[in-house]
Amino acid sequence: MPLENRPFVEKYRPKLLDDIVNQVGIIKRLKQFIKDKSMPHLIFAGPAGTGKTTSALAMVRELYGRKMILNRAYLELNASDARGIDVIRTYIKDFAKAKPSSDIRFKILILDEADNMTSPAQQALRRTMEKYTKNCRMILICNYSNRIIPPIQSRCVVFRFSSLSDEDIKKRVNYVANQEGISLTSEGLLAIVDVSRGDCRRAINYLQSCGTISKNIDQDVVFRVAGEVPPENIKKILNAALKGQLQLSIELLNDLIKEYGLSGQNIIKNIHREIYELDVAEGLKIELSKLLAEFEYRLSQGGTEDIQLQALLAKIIMLQDSE
Repeated sequence: MPLENRPFVEKYRPKLLDDIVNQVGIIKRLKQFIKDKSMPHLIFAGPAGTGKTTSALAMVRELYGRKMILNRAYLELNASDARGIDVIRTYIKDFAKAKPSSDIRFKILILDEADNMTSPAQQALRRTMEKYTKNCRMILICNYSNRIIPPIQSRCVVFRFSSLSDEDIKKRVNYVANQEGISLTSEGLLAIVDVSRGDCRRAINYLQSCGTISKNIDQDVVFRVAGEVPPENIKKILNAALKGQLQLSIELLNDLIKEYGLSGQNIIKNIHREIYELDVAEGLKIELSKLLAEFEYRLSQGGTEDIQLQALLAKIIMLQDSE
């Protein structure tokens, strides 16, 4: 199948609730709303790439079908762009107070990234939600529900989406790869799952990025595209430092930075992922975690990367010597 000039994420976005990956309990409750042809205001909360926006759009599609477009039955806004109080008082209020057409019981407003809305905007929204409930129901989508003010939360039913399992992401990535004629090695598939960290959207985006480089995707291609480092390379640096080999660990680190072009903070994140897999005492792992937090903060404050990363390796050696 030829590549379309469209992201894989949009091309293979599930159209129906039954196609949503993993969120079985939530989908069952949403389908009951569709069956009853009634719903309260909703909040979809959870990590990125777990199907929140897709579930909202699929729900509208199953509830109204073609009517959702022909009769303007729904409106989708991204609150990270339109997040001020003026938008709530004008655009959203006008949509909410306008009566729906006779063959639609209520309209639906999907407000994505609602946790980015300012506090005054949320305060204005609470009254709009209450006053125009008969005409319009709202679905607020966010990563962090605690950033939604309590008065809005009390007006909504909250659905909490969980991160996807590795197996769920593997199935979806394999499906997209097969549709696009992309060959994935087992190591390449595991690498995509690893770097996506439960985010199916990120996994599919990495697949498309890798597919532009090669139709045969292995681990090395994935790590280069994702800006990640193979775990064994990080372990070599850590093991050299833990053995007191400062010069060797610095040489390995410099080679890694030249080969993959990573920033200092990316290096620290990669090290952090691997320290818990090391065959060392638990107390040493705790001290390593504290060290990484300290040096990550130094880099965030503008510390020189080369100096800070080499100082980190020296500190690791000193930790081992003090054991």
